[in-house]
Amino acid sequence: MNGTGITAPKGFKAAGVSCGLKKNGNKDLALLVSDVEANAAGIFTTNTVKGHSLMWTREKIKNGKAKAVVINSGCANACVGARGDKDAEEMAKFAASLLDCEPEKVMLGSTGVIGYPLDMEKIKYGIKKAFERLSADGAPDCAQAIMTTDTFPKQASKSFILDGKKVTIGGMAKGSGMIHPNMATMIAILTTDVSISPELLKKALKTVADSSFNRISVDGDTSVCDKVLILANGMAGNSPITSEGAEYNIFLDALLEVSVTLAKMIAKDGEGATKLIEIRVENCSDRANAHLILNAVAKSPLVKTAIFGNDANWGRIFTAAGYSGAVFDPNKTDIYLGDLLVCKNGTAYPFDEEKALEILKKDEVTLVIDLKDRNVCDRMWTCDLTYDYIRINGSYRT
Repeated sequence: MNGTGITAPKGFKAAGVSCGLKKNGNKDLALLVSDVEANAAGIFTTNTVKGHSLMWTREKIKNGKAKAVVINSGCANACVGARGDKDAEEMAKFAASLLDCEPEKVMLGSTGVIGYPLDMEKIKYGIKKAFERLSADGAPDCAQAIMTTDTFPKQASKSFILDGKKVTIGGMAKGSGMIHPNMATMIAILTTDVSISPELLKKALKTVADSSFNRISVDGDTSVCDKVLILANGMAGNSPITSEGAEYNIFLDALLEVSVTLAKMIAKDGEGATKLIEIRVENCSDRANAHLILNAVAKSPLVKTAIFGNDANWGRIFTAAGYSGAVFDPNKTDIYLGDLLVCKNGTAYPFDEEKALEILKKDEVTLVIDLKDRNVCDRMWTCDLTYDYIRINGSYRT
């Protein structure tokens, strides 16, 4: 019997437990295990400063194989010197001793406050406790155990037919603040029972991340512990995908769907957020310019506070696009709030303020910037900026 989220595919078990890293007693250690060794790939933060658990995983996943993932919350295991590297290694070795596998096949993640060492006695207790509770039904607890300031666990899965076999992709993610493209304070784990070569698995992950996890922003910050990992154990029994073609594309589409679902959950759960904002750039000259505009609008405190206040101040959107560094003609640019045109050819357009208010009051708001140039379109998700964001981050460490 398969579970949900990361245990929806065949051959995966998970658990999430409390080992005392969090002062409030909430779950803080997650363990995911594949019944068989899986092909694996990962994408990691571009921040020059990197956590010790992340550096272990980034190095070991180069072999393209993994058996398990251990993630703790409540402590980032970052910026603590040689001890952090030693603790990461010890963490992997202890899990490997229980799982009867090589430590190099155990991927790690740590998330929480920077500058504090791991309490390894608690970590080992948690790993053993999680190992004893491994179950195909353990995904919900696992998803809870990786949360920091998240307000809800984030899970998704999708099943489809490939080569006449039912195959499944599952996933979980955490992230609420310090979110911006190129890996922010987010950790996402994807699992699948599809049989696919390590090379194509890595390519697929990068492709979908660029359109999902690298298309979300909460506050423009990127952290030091962030990653997306994928494990593919091949237990669905499909003929291995070893070249690009129809079957690879089917898998890619399904992986993108799961990844976008998780990414949007992260953006919607932005610290203190009340609204999910989808920003669309349409008819742009190229992808690079579209991305510049998306990033600028998504990071703009003025745009985000206007949406929070239900203020149809489209000038803030236009201004952000203007300073983004993108090349476009402002005299051809249209701006929409939802389906309501508010700026036409770079000029104020008479619009119904009541309709604008109705659009902005929804918990999901779409902003459209139509450059009327060529045919490149792109999108990004962010959230509004509220009083609670300051409250949460003003006391994060304490």
